[in-house]
Order: sequence, then structure tokens, then C-alpha cells
Amino acid sequence: IYVRGFVQKVHSPPPSLNDSLEGEIQAFLIDEDQLHTYDDLTKVNPVTPTTVLKCLQARYSAKVFYTHAGCTLVALNPFQPIPDLYSLDVMKEYHCAPQPQEFKPHIFIVAEEAYRNVRGQLVPVNQSLVVSGESGAGKTWTSRCLMKYYATVAASSSVVKNQDTVERIERRVLDSNPIMEAFGNACTLRNNNSSRFGKYIQLQLDRCQLLVGASVQTYLLEKTRVACQPANERNFHIFYQMTKGATDEQRKEWKMSHGQRFAWLPNSEKTVEGWSLFLIFMHRITFILHIALQILAGILQLGNVNFSSSSDESQTCDLEELSKDFLQRAAELLCVPAEELQTCLRVRMLKAGKQSVLKPCSQAECSVRKDCLAKVIYAQLFEWLVTFINNSICAEESTWCNFIGVLDVYGFECFHINNLEQLCINYANEKLQQHFVAHYLRAQQEEYVSEGLQWSFVKYQDNQSCLDLIEGSPVSVFSLLNEESRLNRASDAKTLRIRMEKELCNNGNISWDKFSKEPHFTVAHYAGKVNYRIQGIVEKNKDPVPPELINLLQKSDNPLLHQIFTDKEADNTTCKGLSKVTVVSKFKNSLESLMKILHTTTPHYTRCIKPNPDCKPMTFEKEEVIMQLEACGIVETIHISAAGFPIRIPFKGFMQRYGLIAKYSDFKSGSLSVVLTCLAVVLQLDLLEGQRKMILSQSAFTIQCCWLRYQCRRRNVCRQSATLIQAGKLLKPWLGTTEWNQQSSVCSLPLHEPAGFDLTVWPTGTSWQSLYTVLMFTGWPMGLALASAPSITVSLTATGFQKMMSVMASLNLPSRKGEYKVETNQYTRGLASIRAQPKGSVKLHCQRSPLLYADRQPGKKCDVTGFNEILLEKTL
Repeated sequence: IYVRGFVQKVHSPPPSLNDSLEGEIQAFLIDEDQLHTYDDLTKVNPVTPTTVLKCLQARYSAKVFYTHAGCTLVALNPFQPIPDLYSLDVMKEYHCAPQPQEFKPHIFIVAEEAYRNVRGQLVPVNQSLVVSGESGAGKTWTSRCLMKYYATVAASSSVVKNQDTVERIERRVLDSNPIMEAFGNACTLRNNNSSRFGKYIQLQLDRCQLLVGASVQTYLLEKTRVACQPANERNFHIFYQMTKGATDEQRKEWKMSHGQRFAWLPNSEKTVEGWSLFLIFMHRITFILHIALQILAGILQLGNVNFSSSSDESQTCDLEELSKDFLQRAAELLCVPAEELQTCLRVRMLKAGKQSVLKPCSQAECSVRKDCLAKVIYAQLFEWLVTFINNSICAEESTWCNFIGVLDVYGFECFHINNLEQLCINYANEKLQQHFVAHYLRAQQEEYVSEGLQWSFVKYQDNQSCLDLIEGSPVSVFSLLNEESRLNRASDAKTLRIRMEKELCNNGNISWDKFSKEPHFTVAHYAGKVNYRIQGIVEKNKDPVPPELINLLQKSDNPLLHQIFTDKEADNTTCKGLSKVTVVSKFKNSLESLMKILHTTTPHYTRCIKPNPDCKPMTFEKEEVIMQLEACGIVETIHISAAGFPIRIPFKGFMQRYGLIAKYSDFKSGSLSVVLTCLAVVLQLDLLEGQRKMILSQSAFTIQCCWLRYQCRRRNVCRQSATLIQAGKLLKPWLGTTEWNQQSSVCSLPLHEPAGFDLTVWPTGTSWQSLYTVLMFTGWPMGLALASAPSITVSLTATGFQKMMSVMASLNLPSRKGEYKVETNQYTRGLASIRAQPKGSVKLHCQRSPLLYADRQPGKKCDVTGFNEILLEKTL
């Protein structure tokens, strides 16, 4: 069942057909006080960048940071802690809700929807949560909230063994997150906690949808940041945390004195948080990470090593006087001989056939080799860290059957100077945008056509031409870079630019500024144009590692360094020439494997928006937001959802929820006529919900009225019956006070269930023992009921003829004609008889019980004999 969504204007008259679009926008924005109530942007009418922007601004000002936009969730970064928004109580509220979509928009709605998609299907389908946005938009925080949510809701189990396993996995998954952020995040111009790598976290679930393990896949670590930090940016967090939070004992171990400055740690005066938390999590995982920190300390010492130029090219470059001590510290921390380290940095080995020739390096080459050593150590250390984390949290394949993936990838970047790293990052965002376009913008419209609906395609920005430019075949930017990198010659920026102009001139997504002094090319991405510098891009793509440096690290006495580089050499021997594998080719292959995973899962999109470029709390800049809305296709998404059918309800679910609207007795049968009747009444989801609530409210009111009327009538009947009995005005003339005082007891009557007596007419909890006592008194000719009467204890004694009469009456025995007569009136009054053998005296208790025949009154003429006469003695 598809239900179109639109909003009917109430506060302003609808515009005429001659009104312009600007007039519609003004009509929509008349009542700006109510704009923050639009929890779904598909309700905006008309759908324009102006109206969407105004709604988001109003909600942001009201401190509402999540808004639905059709199939996506828009998240605005508040740039300040909002603890109550992500508390444990909020998680349980969304997890336990029958319909989480009825709650306010939240990232937990997306998480719960994915979790229920796994649980609620006969054949569970893997889910993927794609968190996208530019740097600083809040992707890392959103991914952290998603992981915490699943670690909470997927950890509830009644089995103690499973509970311990889930808690262990939960702790390891959450503990690994701050460690990976410390090693992979850095402070940039646009974000203080920018992810300099991409990661896809698979949360593994068993058949009971309990968390049993996880795995992490990483993409394109920006390792160049270790040795070269852009202006006003910083290195990875872990280095600053070490230098600021280390104890005296740790500083002594790392050969790091107080106040020592490091060349690779710019802007170190800023405050750094997270070191104590990092140490706590590090101790929980393993002690071996202390060895990793020792290696990082060696990298910092290596960064302070500088070389002086030599006047003779045949001689090696000399170390500066202060650098000798730094080189010695670096060698000791890396556990390699200082002499060999110095030689590897100043001398390179050239192979001519089977012979090897040693050639001194220039000052620039020495610096490059030093940077290369630091980068390769850090990159391999990061890969080892990811592998180690996976080994500690990943479950065996036999124990899990489905997963929920959380993709936290770097956002679109455009800086003053953009290199190969930005080209790869923006290429990844182009692939994710294409996945979104193919999955929703194109697929949804094709589905409308296949359903036979009248639909005209909505235009949207398709970035396929940009992807063809970057990765296409036979000629693309990547193919030209790889071809140039595999040539055994020095690269020339101007020559590469000329070749790119010649080969790629037919693609409209690339352009060149011929008047620019520095060679570059401009790519028109879906999020905007970016200029990429050509100088040095080929060398970065080659990513050469001198073999003598690898051999040195393999001889290290540090067990961790020796292990990871020995394994690296074993992996390299299986490759067809390491020099042929470039940076873009490796990244393209890893990204293609990620896209294959995404295509086999059900995706859920969250678009993170950065309200201002300066990361100021509660500051909303329209120009910044509108650029992001247009770049990620939010406006087109809303337009397609609003013009199409944003609300998708299965036929069975529609009948169960809205079938009561149709006033037909056969609506439960699921006939199509009932659906058409419902839709004929209301065509809007809001009106459907309103009509349903109104009917439920009326039904609840009717039920309450009937129940109150029943209780009132019951109280009145009980009150009238009790009044007749307690007044005594009808009892005294009929019974006689003297006869009542003469009788004191009756024989004991063992109680048995009378045949044919229906106990269901009596109140719940009534026992047969209490009923028999009551039935003795209800066997009176006038059928009085002692409802609401006080509890009475009566002791009666019967002897001789009276006792025999009582027994015969209770047994319903036939009498001899003319001698005596025993008549029982239980059958004539519609009551069951009491049959029991007398066994001594017993106390009879008459408790308060609502009885039948409370409306009967004593008759004026009535013959009472036998056992019933005894029961009618005075009780007050």
C-alpha cells in the first residue's frame, strides 16, 4: 500500500495556479513558529532548497538535531555534548517501542530499524548503516553511538553463559574504538577529530540476534601525515597523548625528557584529552601495546634527525650535531644498530644485474628516506593493530550468521592544496554517492514505473561521468597515474598535465587553468570542484620503500617490529612485483570489495551536516549548510520521496492498523474494498492516523461508560438488598422472634459439589465451601440474598425429631402419607439441593457475597417445613 505524503496549508490560503514558486515559498514560510515541528522534510511543500534550509534552521534553533528526509536521516552537529540525547533510558525507549517511527527522529530509529530487519525476516538480510558527510559533520560520533546502541540492545540474554560472552564482546568492541581513533584520527583545519582512514565495522549476530563478535576493515590510512603535516594541522592523536600524558617512568622508558620538542608534532600547545582513557582501554586489551608505544616514541625521535648537505656528491651527507643524539635514541627504541640506521638513511643501494652498487644520497634524498622509514613503520603498525583487534573480537564463522555493518568513511575534502590523498578520499565519496543514487534515487523511480503508477522521472545529479573520469577504462586519471608510476624514470608535472589534457579532453568533468604557474587539474565532483596539484602526485602513487630499510627492520630486536616486517616480506614474495602495485590500485581494489558488501546488504543512510565551518556550538550558517544539502542530493531525495510514496506499508499491516476506519464487518478478511474505503475517507497518513486515534478514543469512551454504568447498577442492587435484610421490618413479622431464639445449632453437613450447579455466575475466587453456607440461606422461600450483609456466625443444635427431619430434608427422602411431610423448595426456586450426611454440630459462617435473586422479596403466604424452617431462624 502506498500513501502519498503532502501537507495541507491551514494558516494561509492555498496559492492559485498563477502564483509563482516564490509565492509558494513565502506562503510556506509565513508561520515560521511552526517550522520546527516538521520532523520529516517530505512534508515540506513546496520542496525547494530554501524551504528545506529554513526547516532545518528552525529545528536546529529549537535544539532538535535529527530530521527525517524520506529514506535518509539528516543529522546536524550541535558541536557540544548532549548527554540526555543518548542515555541508556533513551536507548531502551526506542528499542522497546512497538513503532519507533512514531517517536521523534533519532539515530536510534535507524539503528532499531536495521536491527528489526534482521530479526523480523524469515531469511535475515545483512544490514549496512552508511554514515556520510564532510569532515567535521559528526560521522565518527554517530558511528560511536550506533556501536554503543547495538552493544546495549543485543546484549540481553537470559542464559548466563551467553550473557558473559556478549558482555565480553561488547567491552572489546567498545574498547577498540578509542584506540583506533587515537592511531587513525587527527586535528585538521575543518575538524578537531578527523578520521584519516575509513573503516567498516561488522557487528556479528547469532541466530538469536545476540552480539557474538565483530570485525573491522580499514581503508587508506593517511600515513603521509606522520612525517608531513599541513599548515596549522596536527599529527595523529596518539603522539600528542603520549607526550602530554606520559608518566615519569614512561618518559624514562621512551627516552623522552620533559619539555622536549619534536619536529613532527606541530601545534602541541593545544590541550589533548583521552590519554588516561586510552591507557585504561589499552590495559584491558593487552600489554603488548606498550611495545607499540615504544616504537612510536622511536618515530618521534627519528623526526628530529636532520642532515647537512655535502659539497662533494661522492660523499655522504653529515648529521647535524644535535641530530646524533636523536638518531641514537631512535635506534635504541627501534632496537636496531645506530650505525646501520645511519647508513640506510644516507646511502642507497643500486642493483646492476647481479651486482649491487652503493651511492650516497643527497640531503633531500636523505630526508625522503627518513620520512619513508617513519611512514612504513606507522602504516604496518596500524595494520597490525587492526589485525590484533580483529583477532580479539571476531567470532568463528560457525557462531554467527548475520551482521550489521557501520561504515564510517572520511568525508568529502577540498583544501587550498589537494594531493593524492584527497583524490582518493573524494573518489571514495563519489562511489558512495553513486551507491545512494543507484539504490534510491534511480531504483525508487523505476519501482514506481514497474508498479504501473503515473510517474515522470525527477532529475537528479548522476555522477557516473565523474567516476568514468577517475577510474574508467581504457583511459582515466588513475590509469594515467599508474602508467606514469610504473615507468622507470623521474616524473615531470608539466608533461603529465599535457598528456592528461590530450587523453581526457572529451570528459566535461575535468578542466585546467592554463594561466596557473603550478600544474594542476580540476575535477567537478558531485560536491563541488576541487583542484589537485600534479607536482609529487606520481611519487606518492609509487610509494617506494627502499629494500635496505625493510632488511634493517627485519633484523630489529623489537619482537613486534621483527614480526610485522617478516610477515610483510613473506606477503611481498607472493606478489607479482611489489613495484607494480600502486597506491591508487590498492585503494581501488579495497573500495570495490567494500562496495560488493554494501550491494549485498540493505542500506540505511544517515547524512551528517556541518552547520558552520568553525565548529562553533549552536551556530547555523545558511551558506555552509545549503552547499552540503545540494552536494549530497538531499533536496532531490526529499523531492522524489514527497512526490512519490515515502510511506510504505504492507497490505496486512495496513489492514491491521487502519481497517477499523472502514465501518464494515468483514474488514478483517483483508478485502481490497476495505482498503479503498479507508483511502476514500482520508488520503494522507496524518489524517489516517488522526482518524484512527479518533475511533480508538470514541471506543475507549464507550467502554468506560458501559463499565461505569455496570458498576453503578451493581452497587445499587447490593445496597437495596442489604437494606431490606438489615432493616428487619420484613423479617420480624414473618419469622417470629421467640421461635428464632429457641434454635441454636444444626447438624454438621459435609459439603459436596451439587450436581448441575454453575459456578461461573459467581464472582471469581468463590469457593464451594463458602457457597454452600450461602446457599443454605438462599434456599428460603422468598429467595433473599445476603449481599453486603455483615459476617454472621450462627450456632444451632438439633436433636430428636428435628434432627431426623433435618437429615431427611437434606437427603430429599419420600415421606409416609399422613404421618409427616417434608417439602424442599430448592428445586422450585431454581436452586440446587444440598445432599449430605449429618455429622455433629458445626459453625456456619455467612460471608459477604453478591448472590442471585437479590430483587426478590418475602411472600405473605408460604409454608415452610423441615430443614429450611431451621435455617430461617433469627440471626440478628
